[in-house]
Amino acid sequence: MNRGSEEAILPSDLPRPEGELERLEKVWRTPTGWRIFTAVNNTTVGLLYIGTALLFFLLAGVLGLLMRVQLAVPENTLLSAATYNQVFTMHGSVMMFLFAIPIVEALAVYLLPGMLGARDLPFPRLSAYAFWAYAIGGLGFFCTLFVGLAPDGGWFMYPPLTGKQYSPGLNADFWLLGIGFIEISAIAGAIELIVGILFTRAPGMTLARMPVYAWSMLVVGVMIVFAFPAVIAGTALLELERAFDWPFFIAERGGDPILWQHLFWFFGHPEVYIIFLPAAGMVSTMIPTIAGTPLVGRRAVIVALVGVAFFSFGLWAHHMFTAGLGVLESGIVSAASMAVAVPTAVQVFAWIGTLWRGNVRVTAPALFLLGFMFIFVLGGLTGVMVAVVPFDWQVHDTYFIVAHFHYVLIGGMVFPVFAGIYYWLPLVRGHALNERLGRWIFGLMFGGFHLAFFPMHISGLLGMPRRVYTYPSGLGLDGLNLVSTVGSFVLAAGVVLFLVDLVRTLMKPEREPGNPWGAATLEWLPADCYAVRSIPQVDSENPLWDRPTLAREVEAGGHWLPGTATGLREAIVTSPVKARPLYLLVLPTDGWAPFLAAAGTAGFFLLMTMKLTVVAWACGIGAIAAVMIWLWRQDQPPPQDRARVADNMGADNLLPVGAAGTARVSWWATVIMLVVDAGVFIAFLFTYVHISMRLDICPPPGARLAAPLLPLLSCALLLASSGAVELARRRSLAGPHQAPLRWLLVLGALCMFAAFGIEIAGQVGARLDPVAHAWGASVAGLLAYQGLHVALLALVAPFMLARSLARRLTPGSRATLDNGALIWHYTVGQGLVMAAALHLLPRMMG
Repeated sequence: MNRGSEEAILPSDLPRPEGELERLEKVWRTPTGWRIFTAVNNTTVGLLYIGTALLFFLLAGVLGLLMRVQLAVPENTLLSAATYNQVFTMHGSVMMFLFAIPIVEALAVYLLPGMLGARDLPFPRLSAYAFWAYAIGGLGFFCTLFVGLAPDGGWFMYPPLTGKQYSPGLNADFWLLGIGFIEISAIAGAIELIVGILFTRAPGMTLARMPVYAWSMLVVGVMIVFAFPAVIAGTALLELERAFDWPFFIAERGGDPILWQHLFWFFGHPEVYIIFLPAAGMVSTMIPTIAGTPLVGRRAVIVALVGVAFFSFGLWAHHMFTAGLGVLESGIVSAASMAVAVPTAVQVFAWIGTLWRGNVRVTAPALFLLGFMFIFVLGGLTGVMVAVVPFDWQVHDTYFIVAHFHYVLIGGMVFPVFAGIYYWLPLVRGHALNERLGRWIFGLMFGGFHLAFFPMHISGLLGMPRRVYTYPSGLGLDGLNLVSTVGSFVLAAGVVLFLVDLVRTLMKPEREPGNPWGAATLEWLPADCYAVRSIPQVDSENPLWDRPTLAREVEAGGHWLPGTATGLREAIVTSPVKARPLYLLVLPTDGWAPFLAAAGTAGFFLLMTMKLTVVAWACGIGAIAAVMIWLWRQDQPPPQDRARVADNMGADNLLPVGAAGTARVSWWATVIMLVVDAGVFIAFLFTYVHISMRLDICPPPGARLAAPLLPLLSCALLLASSGAVELARRRSLAGPHQAPLRWLLVLGALCMFAAFGIEIAGQVGARLDPVAHAWGASVAGLLAYQGLHVALLALVAPFMLARSLARRLTPGSRATLDNGALIWHYTVGQGLVMAAALHLLPRMMG
């Protein structure tokens, strides 16, 4: 076909089967009323996700205003020191963990199916679970503020101030357990996004043609997989110290408080870019539309996204220049901190070049994007300044740093998010926000922001420290703090005006949005509860510009999968690089399992923190039961082996329904989950090595190693366990007789349990004491993490046996067996690495 011109007969002009659209609408209909809790469609979940994240933004903003009122005048008594510490900690924690990370995932969950031309992402139940766990747990965490149990150790929770000695109450525990499982929710969302971007793109949407926003979310998903395990491990270690007196961070018993900083900032600094890169992807999507021209240097921008992600993992000690690092380490991190500015600048110059080449329409989204570039560049410049070690020594822990990271985070994320809401809101109910009000809102937010945060640079250079609830008069800080407080209320006024306009717009009657900005990307195709009417064939980087008839063709059902080939919800799985159609994926429908599993998970962590052990375990068991039901229904035989799927030329294609082995999307999701799992284990292993390397003698006096014969026997049993499960996996599932498979699974489970029991017996025989010394605690931490996996296999093995006995393990429904075997082999490998670390490393050091 010739792009940009009408054909005599378009594919959409071909006759469609009668009732095809009605069947499609019935299958994808969104539940209403109280049944919205059962919805798993990513578009519905995405809207709920965005709304909840914006609620936390408002709540954190109110806390920020309280802080500014307290600091408006010297020696203010509005808030006591204890209350201020809670407000300060909750403001940072809610903004970072309950708004900044969730909002970027929420926007992606909502936008990506349409942008990729897909009906849905591959694991709708996982998205629903991630959202409800975040919403229920986050609201429970925030409510601790009203009962005096909010954390008060800062959003970074540095020990020893957050240890039992200085924080004896439950405040710190709520942060450690609450934020810990919210991070798990973020990881679940990242798995969904990575697999969805790689495998559910529209046919023909190669990686080279994929929107820059999708590229940014793919990069961010990978960053989450590698960065978040460190903070999950760190929170687990600190909670173990608080609950069981295992002294990981207590220097008097061999621990190291700096260990927490390594674990936290290995997550914390990439997190800044995890927040920025999705915003950068949105900017790279909106600016070409606003300028009416393709993005300048598109491939360079994509490479820059990857470059920023790469450098971000070398910057964690950027926050530790004053913690006593060596000169060499500080120099390397300082250089990396400056180098990350290069790929960031590539993106900024590409945006400026696009605006320069195009014809810019000054709309509300354009104003917020211009404001973003101005603010973010200023924040980036101060970031280069604090990358210089001598300068950082002077301004560290002053309000200069507060000003810097607000310029980076608000400028680099909040302003693009507001631009995105203005830009994409017509997709929700067909109406755009008021343009005239948008100019006032931008003026208030932009002016109020600079009025609030620019004076903090000066007050920081004058010596005002961070994290103080008051200050004496006569230091030259009075006027600067008052101006900052006034500016914060001006900024808040802009946000309130925005909310009024948002509510007013959403209350209007629903209508078709069309393509009001004249955008080039697929999310502006006509859509309904089933997303696009047919899945488009993509032939270029800017499909709506290069093929003006595409919207009419797709709406008429003239492209891939115009109906439901199996009578169920479906998505086309395409190859990860070339986006060639591989098979038809049957998607789950709405149900209660994700909501109940999320509520049980949140209840377990929050109630366990409150020492309501019985009720907490009831919630935990309920969550496990809901997940079991979810998984039992998930791995079903396909309704048919193959289905006829019409393509964009009207021809029928015979696609397989479902897949086996490594072609299955659930297999790749399991692999990504195990990468996260390995990241947590590596953090535990790093803790053990770090503490061991600080010793003069390893093991320390009073501790000893287990007899060498026991770990050898344990490793042999681990290998036997893995071999038995692999033999079971390789057995044919075609016949009705699966007794050998079941016996092999039982043998594998017995070998696994025996191996772990022998390892524990060896450590008990060596009189392991995790309380007396941090080295013993680090050994016990590794054992506990391996024990958690053995307990998981104690659920996986009976589940696989039950599916075999129920004759649900078949050649067409073997995901349970294949994915379970992956988890099994990983647990064996983790056990072997742990054995080598615990029994070989000390002997080598000795």
